[in-house]
Amino acid sequence: MSEPERIPVHAFAPAEVGEIDLYQKRERIYTRKVEGFFQRLRLYTGWPLLIGYFCVPWLQWDARQAVWFDLPGRKFHVLGLTFWPQDFPLLAWLLIIAAFALFTVTVFAGRVWCGYTCPQTVWTSIFMWAEQVTEGTRNQRMRLDQGPWNANKILRKSAKHTLWFGVAGATGITFVGYFSPIRELVIALPTVQASLWEGSWSLFFTLATYINAGWLREQVCMYMCPYARFQSVMFDHDTLIVSYDTTRGEPRGSRKHGEQAREGMGDCVDCQLCVQVCPTGIDIREGLQYQCIGCALCVDACDSVMDRMGYARGLVRYTTENALLGKASRVLRPRLVGYSMAVLVMLGLFTTVLLSRVTVGIEAIRERGQLYRESADGSIENVYTLKLRNMSQAPQRVSVDIGGIEGAELLGDTQLLLGPGDVLALPVTVRAARAAVHGGKDIVFAIVAQDDPDERASTESRFLAPAGP
Repeated sequence: MSEPERIPVHAFAPAEVGEIDLYQKRERIYTRKVEGFFQRLRLYTGWPLLIGYFCVPWLQWDARQAVWFDLPGRKFHVLGLTFWPQDFPLLAWLLIIAAFALFTVTVFAGRVWCGYTCPQTVWTSIFMWAEQVTEGTRNQRMRLDQGPWNANKILRKSAKHTLWFGVAGATGITFVGYFSPIRELVIALPTVQASLWEGSWSLFFTLATYINAGWLREQVCMYMCPYARFQSVMFDHDTLIVSYDTTRGEPRGSRKHGEQAREGMGDCVDCQLCVQVCPTGIDIREGLQYQCIGCALCVDACDSVMDRMGYARGLVRYTTENALLGKASRVLRPRLVGYSMAVLVMLGLFTTVLLSRVTVGIEAIRERGQLYRESADGSIENVYTLKLRNMSQAPQRVSVDIGGIEGAELLGDTQLLLGPGDVLALPVTVRAARAAVHGGKDIVFAIVAQDDPDERASTESRFLAPAGP
C-alpha cells in the first residue's frame, strides 16, 4: 500500500486578502457649466424661492413684520394670522401634509424636489456660480487648484470666498430676521448693538451656509440627508427618473461630429459630459443610483451633444423603467392615487380647521393663598385669576361668564375690550350658595366675543367648598 500524499500545512492557510478602506477619500468634483431646457426650468423654480426667502421678512402688515416668529412673545405672525403655542398641533399637521405631498411627488417624478427646489441645491448652485465667475471654467479651476500659489491664485480664491461669505452672511442674517425684526437687526449687527442671541445665531447660520453650500455640497445630499436613503422605497416601475437608454446608447464609442454611428455601435459617443456636469459626480450610464438628485444636468448635456452629432435627443432623459423596457407606463396607479387622496383630504381638513379657528382664549388659575372663604351671609367664595387672550389682529370686545353651578355669581369686570394680541390677567371672585356647592363642584368659565358669538372658548376649574353643614 503506497504512502498517502502529504499536503503541506501552509496549503490550508487563508488566502491573502487585500486591504479594504471603509472610509473612502472624497474626490473633489469640478462641475462643467451647461445650459438647456431643464436648467432654465431650475432657474425659474430656484429664483422664486430665493426672492421669497430674502424679501418676505421685509414686508409689513398692519405696522409689523408680515412674517415674524416672536419667540419671546410666544406669537407666530404670518400675514394676517397670529398663531399661539396652543396652535402647535396645526404646525404638526402642516408638516405631515408636506411630508405626504413630498411622497406624492416622489412616486410620480422621483427626486424633482431635490433637483429643483431643495434649499441645499439652490444655495449650492449660487456658490457654484460664484466659483465659475471668480475661478473660471471647469478646466481653469482644475489647473488653478493644481498650480502653485501665486498672486493670481490668491486673488481668485479671495474673491470666491468673499462672495461665498457675502451670500452666507445675507442668508444667516435673513434667517434670524424671521425671529427678530429684521429692520432693526440689520442696523444693530454692524453697530454691535445686537443681543448675544441675535449675533450668535447670525454667525452660526452664516457658517452653516458657507460650509454646507461651499465645502460639503454633494456630501450633504449623499450622507446627511435621510431622503436620499429612503426615497427609492417609494419608486415603482412607472416613476419618472433620469435614465440612460442602454439599448440605444450601447456599445458606446467616440467619433467625429456629424459622423453616423458605425454598425454595431450605439449613439453614446462616450464624451463624459454627463459625468462632468453632475453635481454629485456619478455616471448616469451605470443606472439609477441613490446619489442622483434628478437635476437633469446630464439630460441637457447629453441633448447638446446629440444636437451637435445630428442624433435624436433623449439618450439620457426623464423616463420610466417600464418605458425603457418597451412596456406601457401608467400615470394613475394605486400608490399615487392613495397619496394624492390623503394629501387632498388633509388639506381640506386643515383649511377647515384654520378658517374655523377660535381667536379668543381663556385659562383659569385658582388663588393659591386660600382654599375658599365664607361671606357674612353664609355663601362660599373662591378667588381666581383668568387669563384672557385675543389671538386676532383686531381689537375685540368680550364678555366673561360662568356655568356649572346653579345660582353662582361672578364678581368683577365681565365686559372688557381686548386689544390685538392682548393677554389680560383678570382677578375675579365667584360666589355661590353653600347648598349649591356642598363639598366642592366643577365650574366652567367662558369668554365670548360680543361681535361674533361663534368666537367662544371655555375652561374648567374646581370650586372648593366645605363638606359639612
